[in-house]
Amino acid sequence: MPPRGKKPRTYDPVRIRTAVTAQFAHVCGAVAELGPEQLARPSGLGGWSVAELAGHIAWIADSLAGSLARPPAAVAELPAVEWPFATASLAGKISEAARETLTGAPLPELYDRAAARMAQALAANPGDRVLDLWIGDMTLADFLVTRTVELVVHTDDLNRAAGLDIPIDRQALAACTRLLADALALKAPGGSVEVRIPPFAVVQCIEGPRHTRGTPPNVVETDPLTWIRLATGRTQWAAALDEAHVRAGGERADLSALLPLMS
Repeated sequence: MPPRGKKPRTYDPVRIRTAVTAQFAHVCGAVAELGPEQLARPSGLGGWSVAELAGHIAWIADSLAGSLARPPAAVAELPAVEWPFATASLAGKISEAARETLTGAPLPELYDRAAARMAQALAANPGDRVLDLWIGDMTLADFLVTRTVELVVHTDDLNRAAGLDIPIDRQALAACTRLLADALALKAPGGSVEVRIPPFAVVQCIEGPRHTRGTPPNVVETDPLTWIRLATGRTQWAAALDEAHVRAGGERADLSALLPLMS
């Protein structure tokens, strides 16, 4: 739940659906052009190759359609902002499910199938439908916000591992940035540090003296992709500071003990 006294952030469901579809399409087009040498490269994610990472991204769309094919749950239990903290325990199960679902077909075929299934399922279901998920029952609208995180994070992974330049949809990037920023505020509630991720998010966090006006004494500022990499363990806090990708001022402006939020 959001910190006391603060309403949860809302997202435009139409824009989020469009963003998820657009980002998956961007990846689909790029994966179709990958050659054998690129597919065999290490992804930087455990023991996955680029081919396995690309297959996992196809599974993200395919599993969304699969979730919508199951009978709905009765009541949503997990809001989007709590989703990042619930993912770690299911990493192995998700990898195994993806492997079982996606073996035996070329990547372009897997992507075409997943895109078609996802589009058909989304067109047939309203945002208030409650999905029966391993991670906890969620509304479709909230779950789609989490899909922007998965797609943006793994698009960035794919770009770096395979030397690609897949575009990242602006709305997907905004939703991903905001959800992970709100998760930080949930993990360390307070008002002593202001975290700025222009142009998409500003949150306050960490207990301590609260500022009321003017420039706060403790400020962290970074760009969206650096923030996403920090929040998901792709970049370490010290390295981001050393490379000037993060600016942090004030005695409390050290987020290293709170990161990553998910991995």
